[in-house]
Amino acid sequence: MGAPAEAADWVSRFADEVVEEANRRKPGKPVIAASGISPSGPVHLGNLREIMTPHLVADEIKRRGIDCEHILSWDDYDRFRKVPHGVPGVDETWNEHIGKPLTDVPDPCGDGTHASWAEHFKEPLVGALAEMGIEFRGISQTEMYTSGAYREQILFAMKHRGEIDAVLAQYRTKPKPKKQAQKPLDEAEVAAAEGSGAADEDDGSTAGGAYYPYKPYCTACDKDFTTVTSYDDESTELHYTCGACGHEETVLLSEFNRGKLVWKVDWPMRWAYEGVVFEPSGVDHSSPGSSFQVGGQLVGIFGGKQPIGPMYAFVGISGMAKMSSSKGGVPTPADALQIMEPALLRWMYARRRPNQSFKVAFDQEIQRTYDEWDKLAAKVGDGSALPGDVAAYGRASATAAGTLPVTPRPLPYRMLASVTDVTAGHDDQTLRILSEIDPSDPLKSLDEVRPRLDKAERWITTQVPAEERTLVRQSADTDLLASLDATQRESLRLLVQGLDENWSLDGLSSLVYAVPKIQAGLDPEAKASTPELKTAQRSFFALLYRLLVGKETGPRLPTLLLAVGADRVRKLLDA
Repeated sequence: MGAPAEAADWVSRFADEVVEEANRRKPGKPVIAASGISPSGPVHLGNLREIMTPHLVADEIKRRGIDCEHILSWDDYDRFRKVPHGVPGVDETWNEHIGKPLTDVPDPCGDGTHASWAEHFKEPLVGALAEMGIEFRGISQTEMYTSGAYREQILFAMKHRGEIDAVLAQYRTKPKPKKQAQKPLDEAEVAAAEGSGAADEDDGSTAGGAYYPYKPYCTACDKDFTTVTSYDDESTELHYTCGACGHEETVLLSEFNRGKLVWKVDWPMRWAYEGVVFEPSGVDHSSPGSSFQVGGQLVGIFGGKQPIGPMYAFVGISGMAKMSSSKGGVPTPADALQIMEPALLRWMYARRRPNQSFKVAFDQEIQRTYDEWDKLAAKVGDGSALPGDVAAYGRASATAAGTLPVTPRPLPYRMLASVTDVTAGHDDQTLRILSEIDPSDPLKSLDEVRPRLDKAERWITTQVPAEERTLVRQSADTDLLASLDATQRESLRLLVQGLDENWSLDGLSSLVYAVPKIQAGLDPEAKASTPELKTAQRSFFALLYRLLVGKETGPRLPTLLLAVGADRVRKLLDA
């Protein structure tokens, strides 16, 4: 049964299609949605779309009471293709591991924290997914291949290698699509599919030799620079040579577990093996001759059908500051969750269709994103939000398993960031300031504004450059005060005079705008504005910033005044 019309969004529409398709294939069986990630390096926010898209659709199906499972294939049996830049403890000497399975490459930590390179990069992602409420069944391809789970499929593929080769041959003579250029991360997009198993387009072909869709890992050097030179279907005898160490060997493929199907054959084999009904693919997998398109023709050989699913677009990053320096240049979901609540990160993926690009903000734009989220929450609360927005909000803030943790009293993110900036994270000062925001309902504990407060504080300390941080002056700028004219002195006097009466966030907001109106002979409550009044207000605000923090700009003035405190404001503005 489809979702109600008022709740229809892209997730609901895909869920309708998936349920219908699943019923056509195997009525009554659990619906399988799939993702695939290769832990070859930091699993970044582009890769997260590979997981979020099927998660959201699977979660919608579960909400309808239909049995659905989201599987996540860890392509940890992929080869170590290149040494990534920026990973601590890793240098050019790691080239010696190129060609090995990711699970056989050492942990870059070097202290035994993780069992392998693959586990090093899987662990933070698993933690981030749990924090985001994403449930899945993880499948290690290393375990599947080395345990012999795919033995029947491997032998079948080798027996039918002629059919497979014929399909692949249709595309080998076609020009490869140009790779989409990537600008620097601070400006542009991270390829959403890069880092997934689907990024490897190997089809197993060799120049002039017979075609074999299987590639062994050498038992002598553990690398895949191997070439299958012969194979016997009856005995399953396979002979290979290694181009890395010169080793050659004859093995029985019916017993040998140190190799894997090449990617373009491996992916459709798994679709059939797992019965996948829904799996999205990145833009680089949807071009002519790509793994997704070719897989659609090969999956039938294995007795399966190609999953339905959209092509998903790039995810961009705005800003990143220090966080990139130790992470190989790409921000991960764990990085994002340091500075934003799980529901907000989920919302960024849920609110836009998979084929729409968007950016995750690590710079000042995060404040605007939080403002949008809070406005949406208010509209959902009062019933004025549009149906699609209500659906996206619901998917972001809860799953079929329950509601995600929330900040009990979600004060504006930009305010919390400003306060922690000024207080340098001192809890007593922070509580003092935040308790004065609304005197009629004062904050009693910082726990009321956590975890949002902690996220805002980490954003300030990790993403805002030191030169942009707010440092309140220790003493009055006597030179500047001495240079003021009578109008400027009067504006300061009016502000100081009104502090006690207006000491709340709303009161101070009204006061700072009222001072220039009073000086212009206008009603301080009047909403009318003129170019002259706007100029006077800007000049007044700039003067306050210079006297309080020594710069022309800073946090919003009402928040800054609360943070500085009435007594200190008087001392700094004493003309």
